[in-house]
Amino acid sequence: MLRFAPSPTGDMHIGNLRVALFNYIVSKQRNEELIVRIEDTDKERNIDGKDKEILDLLSLFGIEYSQVIYQSENVRFHTAMALQLIHNKKAFSCFCSSDWLDKKRDEAKEEKKAYRYDDACRNLPDELVIDNMNPFTIRIKKPDETIVIKDYIKGDVSFEPKDVDSFIIMRQDKTPTYNFACAVDDMLSDISLVIRGEDHMSNTPKQALIRNSLAYEKEIEYAHLPIILNDSGKKMSKRDDASSVKWLLEEGYLPDAIANYLILIGNKPPKEIFNISEAIDWFDLEKISKSPARFDIDMLKHINREHLKNLDAKELSRYMGFADNEIGELARVYLEEAGTTKELRSKIEPIFADKIIPDEFADSAKIMIETIKNSPYFEEYGDFKNYIMKESGLKGKDFFKPLRFILTGAGHGPDVAEIYKYIKNYIGEIVK
Repeated sequence: MLRFAPSPTGDMHIGNLRVALFNYIVSKQRNEELIVRIEDTDKERNIDGKDKEILDLLSLFGIEYSQVIYQSENVRFHTAMALQLIHNKKAFSCFCSSDWLDKKRDEAKEEKKAYRYDDACRNLPDELVIDNMNPFTIRIKKPDETIVIKDYIKGDVSFEPKDVDSFIIMRQDKTPTYNFACAVDDMLSDISLVIRGEDHMSNTPKQALIRNSLAYEKEIEYAHLPIILNDSGKKMSKRDDASSVKWLLEEGYLPDAIANYLILIGNKPPKEIFNISEAIDWFDLEKISKSPARFDIDMLKHINREHLKNLDAKELSRYMGFADNEIGELARVYLEEAGTTKELRSKIEPIFADKIIPDEFADSAKIMIETIKNSPYFEEYGDFKNYIMKESGLKGKDFFKPLRFILTGAGHGPDVAEIYKYIKNYIGEIVK
């Protein structure tokens, strides 16, 4: 069993989508189920509707899953496991106040040391614990031995006991912390492999310690994906527009192209342009680069253009608000200078909109518009052009410039003869 475990606290990040894609691909390769676990225990940060938005995006990208689990529904299991740890002397009640712990953190900072909880409450006598009426958290006892995890990208990774302190698993309000809920849920779902971003690496030994302390015998494997960098070489954040999957879609990038690019970066596929189904045949976690991947919006646009080219004409036309082959072929002409559906619409829409003619061509355009309105239908551009030129008496730039503005709504662009092939049946709508 594999899992994709997003939090409903904001727009889906491209790093999260990449994790979802990799989990889906590997689940298909292994013939194992993929579940979606909505990690919604942080009630204060949850945003209404984000869970549905996440699921809708997964469907849009063709990521199939067997079930959806809400982490908040497992709280009774988290509580039961915490009680089991206390019963087995693997966890203890901690009465240290927030002020006291902040003081210890400040002292560690002044001494330029990594803060570690000093186990002040670890060995309190039972009678002191029972009689203590102060609020308390529950901490798991730190490990005595080195924790080793298998990572398909990083190799075997070791964590020494000194690097994992007795951390909190249940807060004072008796809600589970992230690592505790995550570890218990992975056990409940019989997860075999966890694919996630390398920013979770520090959580891995903590979750392994929880499972070990609960005597869970199954070894969970890992693959921690390197981070994605922005143009400045820094980790992509919410401040980077391109980090949002929603933003990319609104800008006119196709789901297939976004998926293609996210699978491509940090990888060595047999070809540059592919779909998810093809990636299932050759994808190999162990061949993912260990280095961070840099996000290149120009490369994404190139890939998006290639996917647009591969669409059949009628499907391409739907992105322009039409449903016929001619407009699809017209859009294909503009793919030489446009790389997204948004850019394509900015080329096609002016053709059918009211035209803004520069003042220097206004008189010529007026004459030409009337001529075109009264002209017969012409199959070939050459015949159309010759007729309009003869009937209007216009020549040179007084002919060709106004004609381009009238037919395309722009002063520059592809050859008008090429455009005419696909708009000749729409002349009555275009020239008003």
